[in-house]
Formats: sequence, structure tokens, C-alpha cells
Amino acid sequence: MYTVRSEEMLSDNELRRYSRQIPLIGEEGQKRLKETSIFIAGAGGLGCPVALYLAAAGVGRLLVADNDMVEESNLNRQILHYPKDIGRKKVCSMGEKLSEMNPCIKIEALDAEIDEKTVASLTAGADGIVDALDNFPTRYLLNGVALKRGIPLFHGAIHGFFGQATTIIPGRSPCLRCIFPHPPPEEMFPAIGAASGFIGLVLATEVLKYILGRGELLAGRLLIWDGWRGSAEEVPVMQNPACESCSGMKERGG
Repeated sequence: MYTVRSEEMLSDNELRRYSRQIPLIGEEGQKRLKETSIFIAGAGGLGCPVALYLAAAGVGRLLVADNDMVEESNLNRQILHYPKDIGRKKVCSMGEKLSEMNPCIKIEALDAEIDEKTVASLTAGADGIVDALDNFPTRYLLNGVALKRGIPLFHGAIHGFFGQATTIIPGRSPCLRCIFPHPPPEEMFPAIGAASGFIGLVLATEVLKYILGRGELLAGRLLIWDGWRGSAEEVPVMQNPACESCSGMKERGG
């Protein structure tokens, strides 16, 4: 369970800004959001809607890591990048817009590649990790650091009109390698912006529920979205007692 770490008060500006959600989550809930740091891996099709809605909700510190530049082919789905941003670093483009949208929070734009050498330092201080990537080798690195630190990993992926999402709680739910023991073949997959948006919003909702300690997380469940049919189904997923990443782990207190 995530816990509030300080008694910092909400400002009058914050009370006005979040006045439509405070009746739902309370001022204590809003303070939880304010005092939380979330690491978002990727500033692309999934990272954009996740970051947008976490920023709008008032999550106090967002660390976004990506080392790619904005390309014209990104614009059909990466909603925080505009034609004027082509050629700019994605994290700079995203950070600029998020800071303008909500100056009450802190955005850290990390222009860096996530690899074995950098993953620990990039995620330092994060209370949770959002996997908004498009490759499994790096996802496994995020899975490993989340397990090591006992913090949640929120996984999402899309392929055309389809998408998937799950939440990994170390010691309590299957980890990413339990669910996907082998990476799928690398490919240049098709991507529809609406699918990225849908899965991105699912991920943002999971993050908010975790911080607030409310609702039922997708831990132990893989949500599958079929945009062609406009339907979603759940697939139960189980821990693998022989998993090379998480076997023998116990849930840590928060």
C-alpha cells in the first residue's frame, strides 16, 4: 500500500484546480497524488496519454525518459507532439507542454536511453514505473528494477487496433517475465492513435488507483482490448514458481 510521506498542504490554486476530483478522492487523496513520483518509460504513443492524464490529475513528479526525436510518422498517435516539434527531442516536446498545462507539478525530462547501465539511476526515487515502450528487452529491465525495489510496474502495449495492459505488484502478482517468458519477434507494427489512447488511459487509471489505494488493480489479470469489436476481455495470469525474475519473492510493505 502506498503511503503519504509528508503533511504538505494543498495551495488555494490546487484546491481550485482539482475541485472536481477532490469530492471523489478527498484532500488526503489529492495530497497522495502530489507527493508521488512516477517514472514513465517512453514519450511516444502510450507515454503521451499516460503523462497527460497523470499531470492533469496532479501527480506531483513525473520523470519521463526517452532519447528519440519527433518524426512526422509519430504524429498520428503521439498526441503531445505537434508538426512544429519535428526534429526536437520527444522528452523536451512533452515536458514543455505538460509544464504549461499544469505548473503545479514537476516534470523531469530525461533525454537518455534506458539500458542496463542507466535503468537504476533513471528510475531512482520513483514510486512506480510505467512501461510505455515498444520493445521487450528494455521492458524486462524495467521489470527487474521494479522487482528489486518492490514498486509496481504498469505494463501496456498496442498493435494496430488491439492493446493490452496489466499491473505488476512485486511478490503479489506475476511479473512481466511470468506472463511473457520469451520476447515476441521484433517488428515494425501498425499503430492506431485511438488504441494508444485507450491503453494509455487504462495505465493512467491503474497508477491513480494504486496511489490512492482504491479500486481493484489489474494485478493477476491481463486486459485485452479489441478495438475492431469495441470489446475488452480479461485473461487470468499466474506467477511462475520457476520464473527467473521473481520466483521466491514476497510482497513488501509500502
